[in-house]
Amino acid sequence: VDLESPEEMEEEIPVVICAAAGRMGAAIAAISSIYSNTEANVLFYIVGLKTTIPHFRKWIENSKLKEIKFKVVEFNPMVLKGKIRQDASRPELLQPLNFVRFYLPLLIQKHEKVIYLDDDIIVQGDIQELYDTKLAPGHAAAFSDDCDLPSTHEMVRSVGMQNTYMGFLDYRKQAIRDLGISPSTCSFNPGVIVANMTEWKHQRITKQLEKWMQRNVEENLYSSTLGGGVATSPMLIVFHGKYSTINPMWHIRHLGWSPDTRYSEHFLQEAKLLHWNGRYKPWDYPSVHTDLWENWFIPDPSGKFKLTRPDS
Repeated sequence: VDLESPEEMEEEIPVVICAAAGRMGAAIAAISSIYSNTEANVLFYIVGLKTTIPHFRKWIENSKLKEIKFKVVEFNPMVLKGKIRQDASRPELLQPLNFVRFYLPLLIQKHEKVIYLDDDIIVQGDIQELYDTKLAPGHAAAFSDDCDLPSTHEMVRSVGMQNTYMGFLDYRKQAIRDLGISPSTCSFNPGVIVANMTEWKHQRITKQLEKWMQRNVEENLYSSTLGGGVATSPMLIVFHGKYSTINPMWHIRHLGWSPDTRYSEHFLQEAKLLHWNGRYKPWDYPSVHTDLWENWFIPDPSGKFKLTRPDS
């Protein structure tokens, strides 16, 4: 009898991560950090556009990451047609891959529970712990609350970070006021998501998110000044009061918010997941805590992707 080896029996942990042109090194470092810090059976879903996938595949296959289990999924930006308002101030936020998190059930088959991660993260803990996050009955997703971390409160004040709904939604608009959500409600960051696919489909979350994207195109409902507002705002509306929370140490963020605001080294060592959300990315210059990121980076064998450093 062909008995499956225990490894085959072990639950697969699906992790969705995007590989965007110009920042593929980010996805490489993220994957490398996850893979190096766990014994769990991780299956990486690497989502890209047709043009970038071959380069990424080569990078994995010609590095120590060739051992990982991965599936490459091509994202078709046509699904976004008519759903995105062009915003000249931060065009990078309109990258089609920013919206991959809206379409998880279309990309992932057969998994009940899925982890979605932005590319500008490093995982220092065991991803199994994040996967074990409990979702309350009826919740399709878990996120990190923006008011959950005392250590970030200082930073929030010093660099004017947004941590309430008022920073993301335009409360001068009737459609927003009609939601009945107080503007001082704590926002959450959708760069790290633990999602339940059954609930997601059952509640037709993707449809709801698309509806709010569409309405924004017609009525300009989100604060356009906002970094990340484009993909975050619909989620804030759809998941309001209906999400579970992720342990704050599993999403230490704002590392990319300012080129000179730093966290204490001790705190960063305790952190399970670091997120350089904001403009100052660790593969660019200037940025902070780049050593923690570079630790996991694997240079591009083709030489196309290069780190920007003060001496380069």
